[in-house]
Formats: sequence, C-alpha cells, structure tokens
Amino acid sequence: MSTMMTLNTDNGYILVVHSDPVMRDWLAENLSACGHTVAICDNAEEGLALFRRDRHQLIIADLELSQQKLLSVLVEESPQTPVITVSGEVPMEVVLEALKNGAVDHFFKNRDVLVLTHTVQRALERGRLLRENREYQQQLEAANAELERSLETLQEDQEAGRRIQYRLLPQTPFNASDNCVVSHRIFPSLYLSGDFVDYFKIGDHKLGFYLADVSGHGAASAFVTVFLKAITNRIQKHYERKTSVSFVAPSKILAAINEELIATKMGKHLAMFCGVIDLENNRLTYSVAAHYPPPLLVTEGGTLSLAGRGLPLGLFKEVHHDEHTVDLAQNFTLIATSDGVLEVMPKGSAAEKEKQLQAMAIRVQTVDDLVALLKLTDDDELPDDVALLVIKRAS
Repeated sequence: MSTMMTLNTDNGYILVVHSDPVMRDWLAENLSACGHTVAICDNAEEGLALFRRDRHQLIIADLELSQQKLLSVLVEESPQTPVITVSGEVPMEVVLEALKNGAVDHFFKNRDVLVLTHTVQRALERGRLLRENREYQQQLEAANAELERSLETLQEDQEAGRRIQYRLLPQTPFNASDNCVVSHRIFPSLYLSGDFVDYFKIGDHKLGFYLADVSGHGAASAFVTVFLKAITNRIQKHYERKTSVSFVAPSKILAAINEELIATKMGKHLAMFCGVIDLENNRLTYSVAAHYPPPLLVTEGGTLSLAGRGLPLGLFKEVHHDEHTVDLAQNFTLIATSDGVLEVMPKGSAAEKEKQLQAMAIRVQTVDDLVALLKLTDDDELPDDVALLVIKRAS
C-alpha cells in the first residue's frame, strides 16, 4: 500500500517505508505538518519501485525492512540519497550495523516530534550537500573532458603549425659554395617558435641571410616568421630575375620588412641580424635591428663582436639602419644567436655571457658544435626560443 501527500519539494520530498501502519501514519502526519511532501508504503519492494520512479530526497525506513537488502540497494543505486532507519528498542549494535551499512541516522519510536524534525532536517541538509557535490563533480568532469578535447585539438593544430614552420626553414647544412657551408638549429620553448633563420644564394657569388627574433613566442610570434619568409622569398625572386647582381643592401631589406610589418598591424616587433656575404670579393655587409647578443666573426686573427644596434622592426614607421662592411679572411666562421641563448648559459651578467660565447666560438666548426657546447637537447624545457646560425668558410 502506498500513499503520497501534496507535492512540495521546497521543504523536502520524503519516502516513508514502514510495515507498522500506526508508525507509518504518525511519521507521515508529522512530516507533512512540517511542510514536507511525503510518500508512504509498507514494504521494501514497493519502496524501491517508488524511489526509482520519483527519486525522493530522503528515505525513512523501518530498520527491519532496511535489513532486507533495502538499505544496501539504495546505497548502491543512489549513495547521495540519505536514509534514516526507524525502530523500537533494539540493541545498539543493530543500530550501529545499519549506520555502518549506509544509514545516515536512526530514529527510535519515542514519538518525539522535535527529535524527528531535527533528525530529518539534518539528513535533508546532508543530502542536499551530497547532491550539490555530485552535480559539481559531474560539471567538473564534463568541463575537464571538454578541456581535454580542446587541448587535443590545440595540440594537433600546434603540431601541424610546427611541421609547416619547419618546412619553411632552409636546408641545413647548405653548401653556399665549394668551401662555404651554412647550418642552423632552432629550439622552440613551445611547439612553435618566434625565432627564425633563413639564407639563400643571390646571383652566383653572394649569400643572403638573416636571424630574426620575434617578440614573445608561440603561435602569434610564429605567424610573423611565416610572414618573414614570404617577404624574403619576394626579395630573393627579385634578384633571381637579374642577370647580374652587383649590390644588395641589408638596410633596404630591413626597411621593407619594417614597412610591411607595420602595415599588417599584428602588434609584433622583432630583432634581426641581416647580412650579405660577397664570396667572390670576401666582404660582409650587414645591418642590425636591435639584435643581441652581437654576432661573432672568428678568423685566425681572433674573434670579433660585430658592431651595430638599431631600432627593432615593426614599431616605428620611419627608421634607418646603418650598414656595416667587414673584409673577410679566406677562412672564417660567422656565428649568430638569438637572445634566448643567454637563458641557457651559466649564471652571470650579460657581459660575462658574451665572453663565454666568444670563448666557445673558436671551437665551432658547425652548428652541431655550438649545440654541444651549449648543452642543448630537443627535450629541454626552455624559457625562451633559441636560434643558432653558423656560416663557415674553409679552403
């Protein structure tokens, strides 16, 4: 037999399962008087059926019926729903066993309405907190699952971007002439790098090159490197159409990049070391746009830090970058790095780290030598992108 009063779930929707009609009616009457909605039945099977249908907020069950697997089934199916057991005078170990098996409280048949009210309110509050916690946990699990899917998508996009960016890089090593070899390495701090290197033949006897360090790192900075590649491709094609190339101005290359970078309004600026080596006349012409640390030119006569500062590209419309010319020995090594290299060197001032680089430079034949001296690996977690460029001519 089951009965349900008028539904009012604001105060609590309670199911009473009790075989004693007197106790069952007393519970229903007093609970209803407190503003709760009450459904009643007299056996465990019907109680389970009612609960599965209506999902009550609290169950008050005869201790004897609870022992007939009612309590264990409820705890398994809906652990967040509190169960209060009811009995007359029984040994305390019987009550403790019910509490151990999942009941949240016990009410003795002493007909004390105040005790019943307090017990029910406490159980309803516990159930509310458990339901809220479960809902929060489900929301958190759903949010985590969505975040994981988003991260997987982002990682796939980053991986695709990384592959594209690496395909834009020039061949390494690259034979610029019979006795001149160019090599590079880039170590990104994230999937994508804001550092970029490019080099290319200009005519039969000239080699153009640059090392760029875009502000920041990651996808936004990497996009600028793609933009750089497009600009230098146009410059390269411009000279390829000429039958002879007598002069290439690195300062004009920087000016062209600056003009187009500002026009795109990407909010990025960059440092760059850009140069042209005349392999026939043994001459290096270069310009510097806020590049640091200074590039190093190593010959039998020693190691020279190449002078030049200049403003970064992408910030100011009217900029001028000086051009510097250096006569080259028959054998030389030109080394350029981005400022991320300073982050992986032993502690010390910037001047001290420059000296350390100068000491390393005399031992460098290829970029792999520089990588080994700096103790860099592809598995390193770096605070900033690191780009390395080595141009070596040996007769």
